This record gives sequence, structure tokens and C-alpha cells, in this order.
Amino acid sequence: MIIDKRSKTYLSGLLNAAVFAIALAVSASAQVKSTTSETLGQATQQITVESGEIVFINGNSVVVKMQSGELQHFDNVPDSTTFMVDGKPVNVHNARVGMRLQKQTVTTATPRVVTTVETVSGTVWQVSPPTAVVLTLENGQNQRFAIPKGQKFVVSGTETDAFGLRKGMKVQAQRVTEVPVTVIAQEIRRTGTMPPPPPAPNPEIPILVVVSAPTRAPAVTASAETIPATLPRTATELPLIGLLGALLSGISLATIVVRKVWQG
Repeated sequence: MIIDKRSKTYLSGLLNAAVFAIALAVSASAQVKSTTSETLGQATQQITVESGEIVFINGNSVVVKMQSGELQHFDNVPDSTTFMVDGKPVNVHNARVGMRLQKQTVTTATPRVVTTVETVSGTVWQVSPPTAVVLTLENGQNQRFAIPKGQKFVVSGTETDAFGLRKGMKVQAQRVTEVPVTVIAQEIRRTGTMPPPPPAPNPEIPILVVVSAPTRAPAVTASAETIPATLPRTATELPLIGLLGALLSGISLATIVVRKVWQG
């Protein structure tokens, strides 16, 4: 399984409490104590599956017919992009036309709330309710702070607003910052299957065999001595005539003898 992981953080909230504004040039950050905590929410997942079949490959250019029937052209496909086929990674140079591909994207969204608590302590030097207060910090320096709307101060364990502050009071104030954060993580799984082999021929279906037509032998040119159509005559008809004459003579003699017998 090839997994590509990408994380993006989106800030989705604003500060719930206003920030103290420091008027003097000397920073009072050394006098502010800060603690940060993080609360995780319920993660959600979304799975997207895309599949298609390779119909054209030329170098690093691939055309895929998506499941919807749409043709998508992917140009300059990196050699590092691989699909797991039969347990082995296959890149664009090993892919084949007819190969089926599937891309599964798992998107996990995890909400978080980052809470920062900053605490400042000092003695009231001057107060201008409800907008500003000057505090003498632990290092002896006076710092002016803008008072946000709704800000509370703790005096001897009791909460009060800017109107309850008096010079010389030891006060403590807190700034609470809550920032909702959503962490998006993506896992991409790419798999594929090779095209099936061509089906074997069905033995019950007759196979056509191409038979070439016989070629005629070249005509033989008759030589000067042509073979006669009939046999030549090698004898005459004289013996046959003689035989017929002898037969007729015999018949005449037999007739004469029979006539004489009847007359006698």
C-alpha cells in the first residue's frame, strides 16, 4: 500500500478575549506567566474512491476512462507515482492498456482547541476606567495596559472590574485565548489490476481453416511430333473380303446339294 500523507491546519476561530496592549517601550512579557493546553475533539473521516481503465499510454502521458465514462488525460505523470498490483509497485512505464486503476483518498479531520492562559500581576499606579490601567510590575517598572471589554481583575481573592480598582491595590488579571484548530490529514491508496488474458478458443466452435486454391500447372507446348487422335491403320481389308467370299461360296454349294437331294 502506497500512502501519501499531507497535513494542513486551518485556524477557524478568533480570540475570545482581547489582548492587553502595552503602551511603554519596555516589554512586560517577562512579567506575564503563560500556560497552554490542547483539547482534542471527535475525528471524522471521509473516503473518496475513483476508478477507471487505462485506454492510452504514451511515455508519461496516460488517458483513463473513468467509471462515469468520462475520459481524463493525465500528462507528465511522475515516475514516483505507483499503484500496487499483485503486491508489487507499478509506475507509468510498467502500466498497460486495459489495466484497471483505483485511487482511494481517506480524509481525516481532527478538531482541536488550543487554550492559552496568560497571567499578569502588579500594583495599581493609575486607572482610567473602563479603558486603561497602569500597573507597577514586580520588577518595579510601570506598564500601561488597555482594558478589554468585560475584563475582570482579582483583588484579594475577589473579582472586580476596572471601576473597582484603586491606586495601591495589588491586582491580578488573566488573558484567556482559545483558538479552534482543525487538522486535516489525507491518506491516498493506489491499487490496480492487470488486464485479463485473452480467452481460450471454445473447442465446440469450429475453427475456420483457410485453404489456398490449387494453382494450375503451366501448359505444355506440343512438340513437332503431334500425338494422333486415333490409332493408325496397320492392315488392309482384303482378308475380310476373302473370308466373306469363301463364306458365300460355301452357302451356294450347300444350296445346290440340298436342291439335288429334294429333286432326286
